Amino acid sequence: MKKNKFTYVAAAILSISMLLAACGKSPSSADTEPTPEAAEYKDELNIAITAQPPTLDAPTTSSNVAAGIAAHIFETLYTLDKDYKPAPMLAESMEISQDGLLYTFKIRQGIKFHNGKELTAEDVVASMNRWLITSSRAKVLLANAKFEQVDKYTVTLKVEQAASDIIDLLAAPAQFPAISPKEVIEAAKPEGITEYIGTGPYKLENWQQDQYIQLVRNEDYNSLESDSSGFAGKKTAATKDIYFRFVTDHSTRIAGIKTGEYDIAESIPIENYEELSTNTDVTLYSKASGTLNLFINTAKGPLANSDLRQAVLAALNNEDIMLASFSNPDLYKLNPGFMNLSQPQWAVESGKEYYNQNNPDKAKQLLTQAGYNGEPVVLVTTKDYQEMYNATLVVQDQLKKVGINAEVESYDFPVFMEHRSNPEQWDLFITSNSYQLTPPQISAVNPDWASLKKDEVTNGLNGIRFAASNEQAKAEWEKLQSFLYEYGAASVLGHYSAAQATRKTVEGFDYFHYPVYWNVKVAK
Repeated sequence: MKKNKFTYVAAAILSISMLLAACGKSPSSADTEPTPEAAEYKDELNIAITAQPPTLDAPTTSSNVAAGIAAHIFETLYTLDKDYKPAPMLAESMEISQDGLLYTFKIRQGIKFHNGKELTAEDVVASMNRWLITSSRAKVLLANAKFEQVDKYTVTLKVEQAASDIIDLLAAPAQFPAISPKEVIEAAKPEGITEYIGTGPYKLENWQQDQYIQLVRNEDYNSLESDSSGFAGKKTAATKDIYFRFVTDHSTRIAGIKTGEYDIAESIPIENYEELSTNTDVTLYSKASGTLNLFINTAKGPLANSDLRQAVLAALNNEDIMLASFSNPDLYKLNPGFMNLSQPQWAVESGKEYYNQNNPDKAKQLLTQAGYNGEPVVLVTTKDYQEMYNATLVVQDQLKKVGINAEVESYDFPVFMEHRSNPEQWDLFITSNSYQLTPPQISAVNPDWASLKKDEVTNGLNGIRFAASNEQAKAEWEKLQSFLYEYGAASVLGHYSAAQATRKTVEGFDYFHYPVYWNVKVAK
């Protein structure tokens, strides 16, 4: 790949990626006691997950549970290795023009889709151009970009303005640019694709609504031979069938991992963490994973009033919110920054004067100033994610105490996601958001996430992406984070560590950005 002046931020990402990867204390697959060579392995891997995904159409959804499953079905031109560095997956090579406006990708040959069709440039172009207009991140950060076919195995990407994070966007796991056959893309409906056909190590075999998703090994999978690393490298499809079972009841999920009904349980409730840590049949994994965030509807409803938004922020006691959500103070940290606290390039505390104010008197004064007359303020949530639900109830109580008529509406996760995407149907919502590599990728600055469409955000993102130095980029991010608090668009509630449990018989598990299962096997 040709070097040019637009690669300056790569050094920053390289320097922080090791910190990102090291965040938290997670045992690796090497920490699990090895099974003797003569051991036999199960044909099924049973995973208890906390919610049914709304879709597996990765570019269209911000759902982590959807992306985690879809990553086993679909692949991308670039992905992330264990150090959070972009690594080629379906791309064989890449070159960047000297002006930074043209990217040329050679595609690996001999790759087959699950339907037997060979992957060619026409599939890449169709998939990537759809991603450019369906991904809420891509259509903002890569506006007017276009993929074009050069020959059967070569495509180009043309961008309007050179930026340092183009490949990071292609490799990012959130709303990732999944490659599907051209025919599937052309047949896509407005709500998404109708067939889930990729090139990954597993194929979608069965989706029993409200019960499970079954993936089956792709016997024709053409794996890279490089070492498995994060989402990159070798994928073995070690177990024939993977079942993602929707177990929304947390006690059932915990009981199942203890008895062996489930080999792996995702989203371990924090109140069960200590209990499982003493179970000799279970291995626990935890890592600093993201931020629990409050989003405020600035476009519609009563919170379009800026004084009322600031009253909400003034009323918050973040310590009480995070304790209710995560139980153990060792598993969360209070800090106003939206980015990973281990990233020196992006970890800033601007806007801290608006954070964790716990000032009811100020909140009441702002309510008077806003002319608030008791209009309902609707908080939408889901019991499928206990930390989000618990936080919502505490916030409701804190708002009521200062005189805000806060009402909670709870839905199952897919319906919650539908409500969240429609600004007519919510005033506040709380979600747990995974850490992202760079500020332009976070949900708080995504106009499709919480209807925040302000020139200050657009200008701030451009200032970060097109900055002449790391120092300038950080200064631009400090200003943008301050704006998010000053405008009352969103607030970090706290930074959290997520937990996952596996049976001791599980081998090859990697708890990366999402859990990675393609190299997992279970001893009988």
